[in-house]
Amino acid sequence: MKVLLVSQYFPPEDATIAATIAHDLAYRGHEVRVLTGFPNYPHGKIFDGYPQRWRQYERHGDVDVLRVPLFADHSLNPVARTANYASFGLSAATARSFAQDVDVVYIYATQMTPALGPWLWRILGGAPYVLHVQDLWPDSITGSSLVGGSRAGKAIDAALNPWLRNVYRRAGGVIGIAPTMVETLIERGAPAERTSLVYNWANEDDPSKYQKRPADDPRVRFLYAGNVGDMQDVETIVRAAKLAEDAPVKVTVIGGGVAKERVQKVAAELDVTNVEFRDPVPLEDMADVYAEADFSLVTLKDLPNFRGTIPSKFQSSLAEGLPVVTTVQGDLRGLVEDLDLGFTAESEDPASLAAAMRQAAALTAVGYDELRRRTRETYYREFSLHSGLDAIEATLVDAAGVRELQNN
Repeated sequence: MKVLLVSQYFPPEDATIAATIAHDLAYRGHEVRVLTGFPNYPHGKIFDGYPQRWRQYERHGDVDVLRVPLFADHSLNPVARTANYASFGLSAATARSFAQDVDVVYIYATQMTPALGPWLWRILGGAPYVLHVQDLWPDSITGSSLVGGSRAGKAIDAALNPWLRNVYRRAGGVIGIAPTMVETLIERGAPAERTSLVYNWANEDDPSKYQKRPADDPRVRFLYAGNVGDMQDVETIVRAAKLAEDAPVKVTVIGGGVAKERVQKVAAELDVTNVEFRDPVPLEDMADVYAEADFSLVTLKDLPNFRGTIPSKFQSSLAEGLPVVTTVQGDLRGLVEDLDLGFTAESEDPASLAAAMRQAAALTAVGYDELRRRTRETYYREFSLHSGLDAIEATLVDAAGVRELQNN
């Protein structure tokens, strides 16, 4: 089967899921090519060694790659960010010849603009496409700090919703990453019989070896690793840690983002003694970071679109056998409670999070070891790379009209 993967992001950017899908499909015997942009994520600056041109062809192992130009940006300026998303969608749409003889197009939709080209090509008689939705649009735009008011949000809804409904309806397959997202996609026009749930997975290459707490600091170690943005609500973590200062609790925040300076200022004003801030850590060093933690903190503000979101750090934590403490409502809270993978708290509620951290810190050694074992086993049963790729491949085969997987 010939597969075209369309993704705005691809290595050398941090785009591990898109790259893993491309190379695994090639390993399974499919002919895979990738249509992507020039690397600029996450800082919005074109990487050294990648001067933009109209077309740049590359070979990444067993995958052919075509890069098309875009407007590089990752700022909080709504006009510039819109130009970034739209420019890739429009630029990729001009590369129809690269998709001329494929059996199916797979769209890795961190945003929806990469679907523009495959949607147009399909209308013109091109290959069917499968849409793998990572963030619901327009919700993720109207609920972000990029949109300043309800009037702008309503205008975006009015502009995008009719097009999105048509994109979903014409898709040969639609994949959502959380149960509520799948339900929402169907409500918005995705055919129920062609819409499925596939959880994202984590890096499984180098699992950490858990380091027990040192004798000279027996506090229970809570880790927040990731973007410190407005939506991640790290300020609630800091305020909760302050409320739990009398408990054996230590919090480490690793990462950067637009809200980090503000959150550090809050910590200083409150004179918080049990929170440490560190700079971002390269992906290849994260195993060492996880090894020195007892619980992973997964937090988001309580916005409607987040209730159907499973943040990637959840799967990463489970793969490491690291139980979670989360304030994310909806699907993630349900998973943690139903599968007994840690503790839950209310969103944007420091007292509730502090109480959950106290509960976690009060676990016996036997209880904690059992919780670690359960989290790792659950990951490989429910969220693993192998199960996810099997499901994606089956969806692509179905969309392409192939009835059986070919054993090569």
